[in-house]
Amino acid sequence: MPKYVIERSIPNVGNLSAQDLQGVSQKSCAVLRSMGPQIQWVHSYVTADKVYCIYIAPDERTIREHAERGGFPADRISEVSSVIDPTTAEEQAKKAVGG
Repeated sequence: MPKYVIERSIPNVGNLSAQDLQGVSQKSCAVLRSMGPQIQWVHSYVTADKVYCIYIAPDERTIREHAERGGFPADRISEVSSVIDPTTAEEQAKKAVGG
């Protein structure tokens, strides 16, 4: 199933307390439970004024529905085409030397 990155603009979100973030997370999870297993929240990165969420869902429409039901902004939704990390460089180096 496709993976998505959702960019949510939320002014001063980085200043929310742990308790506030817990409340937001609980609301999101309640909406997810009501939508069924076709959409999954993997994790999110909180910055000063934005939250970047990683979701698995069948399509962008499902992501937007979650945002609408939860009252969360979904300013940009991008489907992930590949995932890379430092081991990607090592794999390419091994191939280059015949490994």
